[in-house]
Amino acid sequence: MVTSWCAAQELVPRRWSHLPINKNFGGVGYVYTEADIYLDPVLLAEDVTMNRNSMAISYIRSFELLGKSARVDFTQAYHDVRWQGLVDGQPTTVRRNGLGDTALRMAVNLYGAPPLEGMAYKKYRESVYDCETVVACGLAVHLPTGHYNEDRLMNIGSNRFTFRPQLGIVHQRGPWSFETTGSLWFYSDNDDFWNGNELESDPLFAVQGHVVYTFKPGLWTSVSCGYGYGSEATVNGIEKNNTGKNMLWAWSVGYSLTRELGVKCAYVGSETLTEHGFDSHSFAVSLSYVW
Repeated sequence: MVTSWCAAQELVPRRWSHLPINKNFGGVGYVYTEADIYLDPVLLAEDVTMNRNSMAISYIRSFELLGKSARVDFTQAYHDVRWQGLVDGQPTTVRRNGLGDTALRMAVNLYGAPPLEGMAYKKYRESVYDCETVVACGLAVHLPTGHYNEDRLMNIGSNRFTFRPQLGIVHQRGPWSFETTGSLWFYSDNDDFWNGNELESDPLFAVQGHVVYTFKPGLWTSVSCGYGYGSEATVNGIEKNNTGKNMLWAWSVGYSLTRELGVKCAYVGSETLTEHGFDSHSFAVSLSYVW
């Protein structure tokens, strides 16, 4: 239950950026997260906090699909997580480390941002600088490849598939870009949830918006906000009445060190609007290379 909400706390500006086709983008990143977690009182756990160090690698390939710009993404993270709190009144510390769930994503631009490369791509970007609208869709899939132990409540992996259809709209006006993404999270069942129980989760609806300002080619900043609702859990057929409501906000900045190498830094915060969930703060830095 905690895992699904931790995975949901993402705010990604420039997700639908127009990329030149037939390019490869590789990246490596580090994220540090602190969180206060609020669990069901029946678990007898209180004052629970989490510290997580994450390293991730990513790869993107852009290409043409049926006359449209498209891309495929691969992301794999490694996590070192420590939970602390009181369990039945006793101070307890739990630590896990290992691979997280593998994430795959495919996206296609439905309107605007045609499949171009080289000088044709550069001339098109210059021609639409004053005004451009892009409509795109995508599907992200989280595979149950992460480290998981059915005898433990706190885990790195989720031991189930997650499917996320997405729809995004981007409107650019000169140096300003306004982005909105809506998505639904669908979860398969976890038949090996904590001590042999079965976990089901309702879909989660998430929406996020970004305002991006480009100072000059290769230097940009953004402010973001998001909201998530849903993911009520059912354990062994019994509803837990723990529908989540979460607010998120973020600030990001990106800079191109060279034509091929770029760096991005970001802060992401979240706050639960219910009795069960988590409040968190994350700091991230990543490097990307294009060839």
